[in-house]
Amino acid sequence: MVDGFPFEVPEEYSSKPTLKGRATVEMKVKVKNNPNLEDVTFRLVLDGYNAPITAGNFADLVERHFYDGMEIQRADGFVVQTGDPEGPADGFVDPSTEKVRTIPLEIMVDGDKSPVYGATLEELGRYKARTKLPFNAFGTMAMARDEFDANSASSQIFWLLKESELTPSDANILDGRYTVFGYVTENMDYLADLKVGDVIESAHVVSGIDNLVNPSYKIAA
Repeated sequence: MVDGFPFEVPEEYSSKPTLKGRATVEMKVKVKNNPNLEDVTFRLVLDGYNAPITAGNFADLVERHFYDGMEIQRADGFVVQTGDPEGPADGFVDPSTEKVRTIPLEIMVDGDKSPVYGATLEELGRYKARTKLPFNAFGTMAMARDEFDANSASSQIFWLLKESELTPSDANILDGRYTVFGYVTENMDYLADLKVGDVIESAHVVSGIDNLVNPSYKIAA
């Protein structure tokens, strides 16, 4: 256990890559068909204190270079999304198991000591609960998943493009239904300029990698 980390993740998820603390990722995107912008580097802060499994999964995929060379796959004015690899699988296929690696829905509620897993706050009847990591900022970063399977997230991520006034915390369809695990802290305004087909040139963890427990990238083939 990383010194000072306030809780243990459930045993059933304890072998997954887990970020016990914070980490920072720099992601450089090559922008196509924009005469005013050739490329942009985003700084992403991952919050493992409130979403350790989700943040750990992403940091591990970043260090595997999973996102390098991947295109932006959705940019509709509401979200920007990527992370669906080529081929039939819709997530990261772990070479050690030859199966898609999935992670559970992970929601930290304000006032709780650890996240709830595997069910939306609506399913749990916690209608008035406030999430510690809400969809309240331009550049909020979260995991995409199958609408009907809370535990189907793997590698597809999205960034929210709406301002907080339009998607107020605890008054939108996203809080408590999708796992937020970080925020864009630098150049977030340029997210709105991204288009489908723009390419992630590189992504790497620039700080906090020591907080990643059970990394799989170190044993990657």
